[in-house]
Amino acid sequence: MSITFNDRVAIVTGAGGGLGRCHALDLAKRGAKVVVNDLGGNVDGSNDGSSSAAEMVVEEIKAAGGEAMANGASVTDPDQVNAMVAEVMDKYGRIDILVNNAGILRDKSFSKVEDEDFRMVLEVHLMGSVNCTKAVWEIMKEQNYGRIIMTSSSSGLAGNFGQTNYGAAKMGVVGLMNTLKLEGAKYNVKCNTLAPLAGTRMTESLMPEEVIEQIKPEFVTPAVTYMVSEDAPTGVIIAAGAGVFTRVMIHETRGVYLGTGDDMTAENIESNWDQISDMNNATLWYQGGDQSMNVFSLIQESNK
Repeated sequence: MSITFNDRVAIVTGAGGGLGRCHALDLAKRGAKVVVNDLGGNVDGSNDGSSSAAEMVVEEIKAAGGEAMANGASVTDPDQVNAMVAEVMDKYGRIDILVNNAGILRDKSFSKVEDEDFRMVLEVHLMGSVNCTKAVWEIMKEQNYGRIIMTSSSSGLAGNFGQTNYGAAKMGVVGLMNTLKLEGAKYNVKCNTLAPLAGTRMTESLMPEEVIEQIKPEFVTPAVTYMVSEDAPTGVIIAAGAGVFTRVMIHETRGVYLGTGDDMTAENIESNWDQISDMNNATLWYQGGDQSMNVFSLIQESNK
């Protein structure tokens, strides 16, 4: 069965190029009315004040028979974001999909990264996602329908040299999703996360041309389209790139109960480390309480 978005309204941030543009084009092709949000900034977040990139994507959508509007709000400015959402509501009367895609890079090793650069990356990736999600949250709850995407990265999920600021922000949006999936469940508001591998303005200088050709942004977008569809799961992380799609999950090993007496020592953790690390009976975490459940279950078993 084909996935369509007829009568749905979508906001895609950072949609003037790269991944955001591809997400916007595919949503529009499938019937969504798309708000192409782009500040017109450079990769490092400096702003050239131009909305031409967003307008060009809007023209692409319209030329293909779709409906779209451009918006230049900065995701770091709650007032601008709220004004964008108000404009969308005035025009379309609803907001069904939010794709938090806007991002910047200010890469430096932790020894060299300045406080301003650290905070700015957090502001765009993490707080930008918070601002946009907060602005549409009550709308989605009231209409009993919403689909939200966070954009993470392997740099956040696993780390990457020179990207402590970016990695911290990208892991932060996973934590944001993990609670939103719980708070939105009874309102049919689903929240998922993308971890993309794509050749964009942010990565093209880091990779050779032949690699960039294999990891075009359009090879990632199907994951977003699926995660904002009506029958999408919630609370999942999909890693996507070069036509490969995988699921990233946070598991907890069964672990070892050392008791709370004399055996509860760092030395006994060391000697039991292989068993503590054994993934054979690992369980998938869905919410924070799952850790407590495992702890007390293991204690109960040990007392039998």
